[in-house]
Amino acid sequence: MSSTLTERPAPGVAAESAGVAPRRRTRVFSLPEARWALAATVLFLIALPLQLTGAPAWAWGPLYALAYATGGWEPAWAGLQALKEKTLDVDLLMIVAALGAAAVGQVMDGALLIVIFATSGALEALATARTADSVRGLLDLAPATATRLLDDGTEESVPTEQLAIGETILVRPGERIGADGRVLDGVSEVDQATITGEPLPVAKEIGDEVFAGTLNGTGALRVKVERDAADSVIARIVKMVEEASETKAPTQLFIEKVEQRYSIGMVVATLAVFAVPLAFGAAFTGSLLRAMTFMIVASPCAVVLATMPPLLSAIANAGRHGVLVKSAVVMERLGQVDAVALDKTGTLTEGTPRVTDIHPLAASGLEESQLLALAAAAEHPSEHPLARAVVDAARTRGLVLATAEDFTSAPGIGVTATVDGRAIVVGAPARLLGSGSRSEVGGGAESAAAEQVAAIAGGLETAGHTAVLVEADGVPVGVLGIADRLRPDAAATVTALTALTGVAPMLVTGDNPRAARRLAAEVGITDVRAGLLPQDKVTAVKDQEATGRKVLVLGDGVNDAPALAAAHTGIAMGRAGSDLALETADAVIVRDELATVPTVVALSRRARSLVVQNLVIAALFISGLVVWDLIATLPLPLGVLGHEGSTVIVGLNGLRLLREAAWTQARAEGRK
Repeated sequence: MSSTLTERPAPGVAAESAGVAPRRRTRVFSLPEARWALAATVLFLIALPLQLTGAPAWAWGPLYALAYATGGWEPAWAGLQALKEKTLDVDLLMIVAALGAAAVGQVMDGALLIVIFATSGALEALATARTADSVRGLLDLAPATATRLLDDGTEESVPTEQLAIGETILVRPGERIGADGRVLDGVSEVDQATITGEPLPVAKEIGDEVFAGTLNGTGALRVKVERDAADSVIARIVKMVEEASETKAPTQLFIEKVEQRYSIGMVVATLAVFAVPLAFGAAFTGSLLRAMTFMIVASPCAVVLATMPPLLSAIANAGRHGVLVKSAVVMERLGQVDAVALDKTGTLTEGTPRVTDIHPLAASGLEESQLLALAAAAEHPSEHPLARAVVDAARTRGLVLATAEDFTSAPGIGVTATVDGRAIVVGAPARLLGSGSRSEVGGGAESAAAEQVAAIAGGLETAGHTAVLVEADGVPVGVLGIADRLRPDAAATVTALTALTGVAPMLVTGDNPRAARRLAAEVGITDVRAGLLPQDKVTAVKDQEATGRKVLVLGDGVNDAPALAAAHTGIAMGRAGSDLALETADAVIVRDELATVPTVVALSRRARSLVVQNLVIAALFISGLVVWDLIATLPLPLGVLGHEGSTVIVGLNGLRLLREAAWTQARAEGRK
């Protein structure tokens, strides 16, 4: 099918070119909690002046009753539902306190409690909605519609969620790309900072991958859809962060466990506060008011709200900056790490190594291109970065690759495949030469080949390259030299992690010791564990944790997955990471920005400190108001204001981590 790529400007290009995505923001009165709170407030404000000016009770009484109903029915219903499950809900106790105040003639005080309680609930609902907005707003980066190209070359505009895998879309200059896919035709540059964090637009041509929500530049592109809208990178970011928001941190689970016992104890104490003075001759009304005030101010609402807002806000903020923390548990644990283990290839390095040397052995009879073609054919099914480097080198030379059969991969060792009837093995020289996998050929020839391989590999490794041995039918036929580039922010990240944990990170890699030590020296790492198999990495991590350390492992490959699972916390590199590593890790660095690792650790510590702050604030308010009520006379309205005020303060304090300034501050702390 042929089609001309037109380049007419799209509407709204100016706004898109500025990189400004529509901002998703929940309207206050779209929330039912806010509407009920407003109704209760209006009714209260109408009734209050009528009562204060001496109007008859029939004028203001029904208004107060409606205020009780509109502001209190939702928490009352929720409390009754919880009671059916044998759970005592604090909200229900607030409603009981308000009704108790009304029963002794303090109708206005009870109504005030209802209004403030409803308003506090509305603010909490709004804060929760705004937290979700900050994450789901990423979805607004993806356009609502895309231009689909039909088989006859015509165009039609369709909702992006209706695009199917295999269909072709047209992306004009200045438009946002409607789906994850691969370029079929056209040349342009794409601003994909929202996905990869790259500060400059990236050139895109035939065969390159593009992402939904990224901004096309001056050229027109024809893109083949490779993922459903629900599976796009942006959609997966949103899904993972939303799933994380539904989890509860250990601190929160502990608080909720204690809350039930506390609530029951509070009810018993309230009955005692009412009954004991009454038994000594105190007035019924005064004793009941004191007891109702005690129930209100002793309620643990602020304590319950102390934990989750800071952690969920930190998760949302990290998600906006390309770090997917999979749960509140993980966000809390990140701040506890005091040791770090780093993988080399794909983590400290870019994970896009290149073939630098091709050395056919003299006895093999192969030329450079033939050796490379054999190795590339065997490596073609593999997802390892070194395998991709070999395949890319063959493609760059225009070599035709034979089909590999019976492909197997052993993490940390190499790959085996049948190519044109020959058994090809590609892997680490030390592993293969010591594995006994070669066929029995003449002892002298075998020894000479091994010595030649060792000499070539040694020279490459001394130069900081990785040596890859190629065997055909059990006989060494050549060695490839592969080098990877260090990530620009690797050294700064190692320095920051050292400052945060108090100990330099450990390098754990399956690569050769010389190459590993050379790279480690460049970034400031002295503890190097090289030539490790996946199980050896797990052992290294467990050895650290046996000394009391809480280890953070950062990796990207299949061979890192066991260590990621065994560690206190595991973080995977998102772009180059294997599916297994991404599933196993507790958090994912979507944009592969190493510098975000110390930042998210610092953000976690900030969230943990806010949790402590909130618990202290809640404890001070509760203890202060309770003591005031017991040893003096605390007016009910003032008790209500103190209780609900502390709840709002605690909630808003936690939501401070939603701000951009919180990430900036964490980044500065991570660089100290």
